[in-house]
Amino acid sequence: MDKLVRRILTSRVYEAAVETPLDTARQLSRTTGNRVLFKREDLQPVFSFKLRGAYNKIVHLSDEERGRGIITASAGNHAQGVAYSAMQLGIRAVIVMPRTTPEIKVEAVRSLGARVVLHGDSYSDAAAHCLRLKKEQEMTFVHPFDDELVIAGQGTIAVEILRQCPERVGKIFVPIGGGGLIAGIATYIKAICPQTEVVGVEPVDSNAMARSLEAGHRVHLDSVGIFADGVAVKKVGSLTYNLCRRFVDEIVLVDTDEICSAIKRIYQDTRSIAEPAGALGVAGLVKYVRDRGITGQTLVAVNSGANMNFEGLGHVAERAQIGEKREALFAVTIPEKAGSLKRFCLDLVKERNITELNYRLAGRERAHILLGIAIQDGQERHAFALQMTRKGFESIDLTDNELAKIHVRHMVGGRSSEARREVLYRFWFPERSGALRSFLEAMSEIWNISLFHYRMQGGDYGNVLIGLEIPPHEDSKYHRFLNKLGYRYLEETDNAAYHVFM
Repeated sequence: MDKLVRRILTSRVYEAAVETPLDTARQLSRTTGNRVLFKREDLQPVFSFKLRGAYNKIVHLSDEERGRGIITASAGNHAQGVAYSAMQLGIRAVIVMPRTTPEIKVEAVRSLGARVVLHGDSYSDAAAHCLRLKKEQEMTFVHPFDDELVIAGQGTIAVEILRQCPERVGKIFVPIGGGGLIAGIATYIKAICPQTEVVGVEPVDSNAMARSLEAGHRVHLDSVGIFADGVAVKKVGSLTYNLCRRFVDEIVLVDTDEICSAIKRIYQDTRSIAEPAGALGVAGLVKYVRDRGITGQTLVAVNSGANMNFEGLGHVAERAQIGEKREALFAVTIPEKAGSLKRFCLDLVKERNITELNYRLAGRERAHILLGIAIQDGQERHAFALQMTRKGFESIDLTDNELAKIHVRHMVGGRSSEARREVLYRFWFPERSGALRSFLEAMSEIWNISLFHYRMQGGDYGNVLIGLEIPPHEDSKYHRFLNKLGYRYLEETDNAAYHVFM
């Protein structure tokens, strides 16, 4: 601990990085009843904290290590941190990135003078190729998180927080990917101000650190969520795991809706747009305050980055209302006869604002409506569901149903009487040319596509919903196809939203 604290205090980050402000979030402070501060790492030259650790590592390399050139694998912020550092120090740099990386990120790295090598569809593919190139070309590898100098560079954020905030900080909320950021912050905080709690924040579908700490050893996740791609790490570092096990107080898990809500809250207070991973700290803070009911404390959230794809803003805006518990989504069944919809709206919806209403004639007995309504909180959501039941309307609460939120609410058409033995799957296709062709070439010609819906979120992967008619004797062949395909998938055949609307 003492050694790492010394490394933090002697880090050379300010030759490239800047000391970022600790801004008061006035609106969020009012709504939570606490003094909320944002540590603005989105204001670094590369719009992310990653520059601190990357530069501190690279500047400490020997002349021989620098002469061999540096190499790393990254799909985003670490790549830009390494490229910027190499440019500042005049070192040759190679960055291996997945082919799915958005062009804006690829060009950002190239503009900093680094050579970009595109390989594979995932970070894991790129990392494996990076290690092969490192060995073949004898280059110096810069790890994105599991390195003491990288961790020390990130730890300088904690030094600034304690210096910039004169009163006692109750809790610091820190995003977790591989663990380098929180390991550096927690080590310094517990050495200097141990009464301050360090709370990590992870997405529910990329929770490698939480799972590892619970298991007592590092856990390898089979798959990770793609929305907060900056923290989509299947296995945390060895150094970072041990430091988090000693110094992190607890971890909060948040979902996509809560992350989108946090992006909106950051915008409302700062007029800046955080990337999903960058907003994790705020998402965790809001959830922690709501669940624990704490007031009157000074709380810090690290806004770790702002490398947001513009194409993803629509998805964020769409999901933020649900993340704030201000919108509820229901499947409602009403009689298919004149006046039913009017009676439903007048008797139940009344003065509530309808955010969405989708309907398509599917039969002459009953009609199914996808209804979105504005609410004040979760209690009103449950009260409305109970009120519908009392009035004789069948309903299913779809507010937490991913299939409904990503696909169904954007589709109109109803059930098909022609579909036979239809199975429904959600796929995550890499956002590159040829992804659909690869899928179609691998599937059997006797499997009929009965439904198809694609949505781009502005990330490395797109959401695809596919219905297939699979003959009985083809089941085993179909499952072999899924396992060989290499795309992440999830079966939704039993999803209530599918049965009601499609």
